[in-house]
Amino acid sequence: MSEERAAALDVPTLVSALTLEEKAGLLDGSDFWHTQGVERLGIPAVMVTDGPHGLRKQAGEADHVGLHDSVPATCFPPAAGLASTWNPDLLTRIGAALGRECRAEEVAVLLGPGINMKRSPLCGRNFEYFSEDPNLAGELGTALVNGIQSEGVGTSLKHFAANNQETDRMTVSADVDERTLREIYLPAFERVVTGAQPWTVMCSYNRINGVYASEDRWLLTDVLRDEWGYQGLVVSDWGAVNERDAGVHAGLDLEMPSSGGGGTTVILDAVAAGTLSEKDVDLAVTRVLDLVNKAIPALAPGQGFDVDAHHVLAREAAAASAVLLKNDGGLLPLATGGGPIAVIGEFARSPRFQGAGSSQVNPTRVDTALDALRAATDVVFAPGFVIESEQADPALVEAAVAAARDAEVAVLFLGLPPSYESEGYDRAHMDLPQHQIDLLNAVADVNDNVAVVLSNGSVVTVAPWQHRAKAILEGWLLGQAGGAATADLLLGVVNPAGKLAETVPVRYADNPTVGAFPGEHGHVRYGEGLLIGYRWYDAHQLDVAYPFGHGLSYTTFSYGDLDVTTGTDTAQVSLTVTNSGARAGTETVQVYVSDPQASVYRPEQELRGFAQVTLEPGESKRVTVELDRRAFAFWHPALRNWTVEGGEFGIRVGSSSRDIRMDTTITLEGDDVVTPLTVESTADAWLAHPAAGEWLRTSLTGAFHDMLFDPKNGQMMRAIPLVRLSRFPGFPVSETQVTEAVQRFS
Repeated sequence: MSEERAAALDVPTLVSALTLEEKAGLLDGSDFWHTQGVERLGIPAVMVTDGPHGLRKQAGEADHVGLHDSVPATCFPPAAGLASTWNPDLLTRIGAALGRECRAEEVAVLLGPGINMKRSPLCGRNFEYFSEDPNLAGELGTALVNGIQSEGVGTSLKHFAANNQETDRMTVSADVDERTLREIYLPAFERVVTGAQPWTVMCSYNRINGVYASEDRWLLTDVLRDEWGYQGLVVSDWGAVNERDAGVHAGLDLEMPSSGGGGTTVILDAVAAGTLSEKDVDLAVTRVLDLVNKAIPALAPGQGFDVDAHHVLAREAAAASAVLLKNDGGLLPLATGGGPIAVIGEFARSPRFQGAGSSQVNPTRVDTALDALRAATDVVFAPGFVIESEQADPALVEAAVAAARDAEVAVLFLGLPPSYESEGYDRAHMDLPQHQIDLLNAVADVNDNVAVVLSNGSVVTVAPWQHRAKAILEGWLLGQAGGAATADLLLGVVNPAGKLAETVPVRYADNPTVGAFPGEHGHVRYGEGLLIGYRWYDAHQLDVAYPFGHGLSYTTFSYGDLDVTTGTDTAQVSLTVTNSGARAGTETVQVYVSDPQASVYRPEQELRGFAQVTLEPGESKRVTVELDRRAFAFWHPALRNWTVEGGEFGIRVGSSSRDIRMDTTITLEGDDVVTPLTVESTADAWLAHPAAGEWLRTSLTGAFHDMLFDPKNGQMMRAIPLVRLSRFPGFPVSETQVTEAVQRFS
């Protein structure tokens, strides 16, 4: 960007000076990665580019599918790993580093983070999303956005909304009831919007209840802007625009990539025809110019970043992202100085550290676990298998078994080949390649001390084979420094602190989307409603391989002195956490809320807050988690608002969703909830109404009074809408009186 463009834009004046043709042009990209400029008015184009976990700026002629190499950039762990840190402060620091790298490349907006819910473990893009829980995803997404934007670089919160699969992602309709949208699929977006005001929000490809997200005014204007107070710009996902004029009216400001003038023509024709107002166009243009204005200060040329420092941060992030699932007998950390350690598996030498698709980063360097372990201890290596193969190589298996037979410990690096999961398609199953499991069995037959390190972007089935390993380290995809970080964890240089951000089910058949993923005939039915992830497994009392929030440490923690203070509809949870082991470590305290007295179905428990504490051996600290009104609220379908019903709530504090250490019950005053009556309300609903109920009881006489309150048949009668009862011969209330009563008691 040239120096003469550095001055801030006078947006209102520019909007007045632009021709309608120029306005329409500004709502279209100029190529794959740049907005449109207007040279005569000094409006520059700015660059946006991919990379939730690293910058993916293409060096040559730009193309969306990534056929050209991108500039070197730090590859931090993708969201699947970062979510397992449960560490907003760390994500803020990573965000700031990403912002600095964007500034160095004169990039105005980094296209991320993705915070869609992990509805199914088979979603091919799960590696790019945080969690199955909206509270956790929202907190981490807010931290990352705040970090990036602290450097004067924008973000693009994506994919808004209900984009939870890759199959037919461009056209499929996610059919979801409003309460499920409000409580599961929208809250993470709401949290980031209200807590960080991302410069842009990216609409998704899919339809929601039949309406394309790109032209859904309820979603992009009524909810996003009017309810949540969003001030930024809405950009399309690349190729998500269906009808451009409908999109502008709905609140979709910028179409990307360039439509080659097609979108501009549609806008101009619609304004000329009177089907789109120029006021809508001006509003979208204002948002585009506001984005350009915010970007200008950070786009001065000649900026750089500390490559080595960012790699160190990537290593810290990778170590914090891994989750110690199992550690029987304290096999880990590995003892050094004794016999050799057998390192088996090609992933140790050729790490898989990121997913495939639009987020793929060209790393500044790549650490391998094999190199790091060799530098620290006596290692015997055997590749064991070819990563992108479905068949075992007998010679490689034989060499691996030989290496394991004479070793003190065998560490197997297993995982999913890159072809198993990617943007653009969903996974076929949750399993590791069978030949890798066969290799594990062969190694375990000759060595009892087996540790498995996993490389995968979404959960894999572990139940059928985990008994053959004493220790399992879930390594996700750990970014460019993941190899060295894995060695740090295996050797005890770093104490594991990661916690699962998604449940590991015993088998795929247990998950809530069986039969409703990825849909059929253009529709996917979210029939499980609120019950995704741990909410489903809890509701159905299903065993899981490893629960949401689980993660072991090389030390132990005890909880005590729980104290909960309450307000009208809020609570403050305090407790003491003690490091009861022999190593310094970090624990994540998780607070779940239950609502056993609700008038609507609510999940068994829901994560409503968490806090991390780092403790030396024997040290204790007081930890406090604040629970705001929303921690206790549900979306009331009739009131169409967030409601806290007064009464008892359960407070559960634990180290995972199924390791609850302490619990108590509190009573909140809550809201004065009166469900509105309609002509279709049942007699039961009328009788339950504080004012209308008395009116109806007084009006009921004779046989109908006895019939409605009959111990045997009264329940059936009260389930009939009052307006229909009014049509029964002899009923003491007329249809006209019911209609008038609706108005009187509303």
